[in-house]
Amino acid sequence: MGEIRSFVAIELPAELKEELRQVQRTLSDGGIEDLVRWVKPAGMHLTLKFLGSVPANKIKSVEMAVAQASQGAGPFKIALRGLGCFPTPSRPNVIWVGVEGDLGPLAALQRGIEDSLAALGFAPERREYTPHLTLGRVGKQVDSRQRRRIGELTGTIRVDSLGEMQAREVSLIRSDLSPAGARYTRLAAIPLGGGE
Repeated sequence: MGEIRSFVAIELPAELKEELRQVQRTLSDGGIEDLVRWVKPAGMHLTLKFLGSVPANKIKSVEMAVAQASQGAGPFKIALRGLGCFPTPSRPNVIWVGVEGDLGPLAALQRGIEDSLAALGFAPERREYTPHLTLGRVGKQVDSRQRRRIGELTGTIRVDSLGEMQAREVSLIRSDLSPAGARYTRLAAIPLGGGE
């Protein structure tokens, strides 16, 4: 039967991915290129729920649960702006670009997806949902002095609006890991508002 590593996300148009790539280049030029594993453009998406390994025979149920949660949500606008680190600038593990716009509808959609999938046995996320786009992950071998340097650099680079998009659908995406990096395949595109 097998399992499928998967997640639910809003996919980005190519022009926003290119804007994010430009921010990655600016950060790399700041002397941290070898300290961070940069996310490839194909992997840039707004994650709503990471599922992990899902039995293949459960994927259709997941799709139906996401569709049910998406019916009450109409299309909404999101914009990309700002740069930061998780968990803190002095101890960064993740470098991200922020999400603005219609955050109320986005949060409601994400909560609805969490609730629908919890009914299928997927553990709800304990942390509060913070919409962001991951640009890169700091390598485990990076020492505390280098981490502080990364945090300081992200604090000096101003990221104004990179653009906006209308979110009209959510995707159920398969993620296959390999030594060359993750490969993503859309399993389903689910329109918001039931396809209005």
